Amino acid sequence: MSDKAEVIHTRIWKETPEPDNPFATAVCYCAGYDVYGDLLGKASWIEYLFLLFKLERPTRDQASLLEGLAVALANAGPRDLAVHAAMSAGVGGSTHASCLMAALAVGAGQLGGAREVALAMDYWQACGTDLEAWRARLKNPPREERADVWLPIEHPPGFDPHGASCPTPVRQTLGFLSDCSPGKSLIFLRDFRPELESVASYPLAMTGVAAAALTDLSFTPSQGEMLFLFLRLPGAAVHALEQEIYGWRRFPFFANGIKLKNHPQS
Repeated sequence: MSDKAEVIHTRIWKETPEPDNPFATAVCYCAGYDVYGDLLGKASWIEYLFLLFKLERPTRDQASLLEGLAVALANAGPRDLAVHAAMSAGVGGSTHASCLMAALAVGAGQLGGAREVALAMDYWQACGTDLEAWRARLKNPPREERADVWLPIEHPPGFDPHGASCPTPVRQTLGFLSDCSPGKSLIFLRDFRPELESVASYPLAMTGVAAAALTDLSFTPSQGEMLFLFLRLPGAAVHALEQEIYGWRRFPFFANGIKLKNHPQS
């Protein structure tokens, strides 16, 4: 047996045990803050969320921006593919965990999903607020030189390939977030949205606004991808629970196409 003690390597978390039980925690520290002594009752959930990812306390502007983004993303509505997946799982009688996993799986991709946000954040890192750089990148997008889990994206990330014009909620979110942002990305996106949409040939999508906001918050693309995934889960959860109660007969999609013979309840 090795004499070397096993150590959990993390800069995020530190625990001290109870004096009478080494397996029970007495004090939990997150980035140096006593979670249950210093943060509980004093920090908001959004402030704590920022601390977990960035290991530093957010400024007032950063907290306001992240909170606004969280509200905008919390429920994409029943027509969103990820929410629709959770609803389908709920109405089909799947477990609650399965409903959330369905939303995560569908909402992870490159069409309105978290992977698209990460790719759009890559664009922000490469182009910043240089309009000519954006024009060049949108006209000649980069191509992966190696095989990956993801196939090449088929549209400019952050824009809606099926859209006719920029939806009102997207414009409202962009306007609000740009007013409270401590960075330059959202303001640039607000000011040059028509030019960028013209070059991309598609309207701006909520993923594009989220990518700009997460960039202004100094998150990495990987962090932004994670945040986008779970900030959208509340809507998926409540719609799944609602459909679980309503049952398949009131399911808003494809109900007329479902024909059951010899159903025990009919």
